[in-house]
Amino acid sequence: MSTKKAPHRLYLNENEIPTRWYNLRADMKEQPDPMLLPNGVPAKEEDIYPVFCKQLAHQELDGETRWIDIPDEVLEVYKVYRPSPLCRAYNLEKALDTPAKIYYKFEGNNTSGSHKLNSAIAQAYYAKDEGLRGLTTETGAGQWGTALSEAAAYFGLELIVYMVKVSYNQKPFRKAIMETFDAKVIASPSDTTNVGRAILAADADDGGSLGTAISEAVEVAVTTEGYRYVLGSVLNQVLLHQSVIGLEAALALEKLDEYPDIIIGCAGGGSNLGGLIAPFMRDKILGKADPRIVAVEPASCPSFTRGKYAYDFCDTGKTTPLAKMYTLGSGFKPSANHAGGLRYHGMSPILSKLYHDGYMEAVAAEQTAVFEAAKQFAKLETILPAPESAHAIRAAADEALRCKETGEAKTILFGLTGTGYFDMTAYSQYNEGTMTDRIPTDEELAASLEGLPKNL
Repeated sequence: MSTKKAPHRLYLNENEIPTRWYNLRADMKEQPDPMLLPNGVPAKEEDIYPVFCKQLAHQELDGETRWIDIPDEVLEVYKVYRPSPLCRAYNLEKALDTPAKIYYKFEGNNTSGSHKLNSAIAQAYYAKDEGLRGLTTETGAGQWGTALSEAAAYFGLELIVYMVKVSYNQKPFRKAIMETFDAKVIASPSDTTNVGRAILAADADDGGSLGTAISEAVEVAVTTEGYRYVLGSVLNQVLLHQSVIGLEAALALEKLDEYPDIIIGCAGGGSNLGGLIAPFMRDKILGKADPRIVAVEPASCPSFTRGKYAYDFCDTGKTTPLAKMYTLGSGFKPSANHAGGLRYHGMSPILSKLYHDGYMEAVAAEQTAVFEAAKQFAKLETILPAPESAHAIRAAADEALRCKETGEAKTILFGLTGTGYFDMTAYSQYNEGTMTDRIPTDEELAASLEGLPKNL
C-alpha cells in the first residue's frame, strides 16, 4: 500500500469515465434464479416487452455478456457530471482516532443529488431510441424520481412519477424539483389506478410503500399507448448501469496504490451497492482478492437480516413477474422512517444470490444511530448526507472503531450515494430529539412472510 498522502478528493479525467458497463452476472459461479411469470414459468425476453423497453428487457435477462458498450448519447450526458470524486475522510478518521483509512465515492454532484442519474440517463435513452412517448416510475425518497425527471426532460419524454405518500408529504421540495423538469407527480397510493383505489378502500390512511408505488406505475404503463415502466433499483439492468461507480472507484484507488479491505454500501433495493462492489466482487469471485463486502439496511425494513430467500412479487399489487430474492413479503408495510429509498420489501436478485452464497454480509442499523453518524459526518466532512447514505457512514464508522480496538490499519471504502438537502424534516426531528426507532416484531414479519407465493 502507498505511504504517500492521498488527496482529499481524487477526480479522474473525462477520458477515464468507463465506456462499458460491467455485467457481474457473467462472472458469478451460479446465476441468480430466473425471473418467473405469475404462472411460475421462467420469463422470456418478449414476455416483459409490455413493461420494459426492448433493449432494457434484453439487459435484464442477459447473464452472459461481460461488458456492454455505453451508448455515445449516454456517455455525453455522463460527461456533464462524471467522473465522481473518490474522497478520503481525513477529518472523520481523526475524530474516530482510528488507524483505518476511510474512502468514500461521492455520487451527489448532480441536480438529483444522488447516484440514480447513472441509470436514469440510460433508461430514458433506450426509451427514446425505441420511439416511446413516455415513462412511468415510482420513487421513495425522491432521488430516483428526480433523476428520471432530469433524464426524461433531456430526451423529450413525458413522465409520470408515483411517489410514496409518506415521502411525498415529508419532502415537498422533491415534488417541486420533479415538476420543474415537467414530470407529473402523484402521491401513492392514489385514486388514479385500480391497485391504489383497492389499497385506499382497505385503509384510507395508508402511507404507501415502494411496492405499492411500483404497482401503480406498472398498471399505468401497460395500459397507456407509447409508455413503458422503468425502475430505479433492484433490477439486473439497473445494477449494470450503476457499475460505473465501482469501475471509477477501482481505477481511482489503483492510482493511489490502494485496495479496500472492507466495502460498505446502504441497501434498499441494491442499485448503489451493486454498482459500487461490482469490480471488487469480481475479484472476490475469481479469487484475486478477498475484501469484506457489507450491506447496511434499516432495522425498520430488514430484508437481508430478517427476510426470507424466496420467490416473491416485486410489487404490492402482485402484477409484476416474480424474483428470487431476500424479501419481507410484498405486503410488508415499512414504518415511515426517513430513509425513504430503503423502504422496499425485497432486494436485488443478484445481491440476494451473492449474500445467500456467502460472498457478502449484511447489518441493520436503527434510525437514530444512523442520524448520529450523519450529523458527525456533516460537521467533519462538509457534506450533508442523505439518510440512505448515512447507513453506510454508520457502518463505516463502526468498522473504523473496531480497527481502533485491534490496531489494524484497514482500508475502508463506502458509497456516499447522495446529499440530504431535501431531508431537513428528518434532521430537524433528530436535532429536536423527537426521532424514534421502529423495528418490526417477529410476529409482524411472520404474518407478512405468510403471504409469499406457495410452491415456487
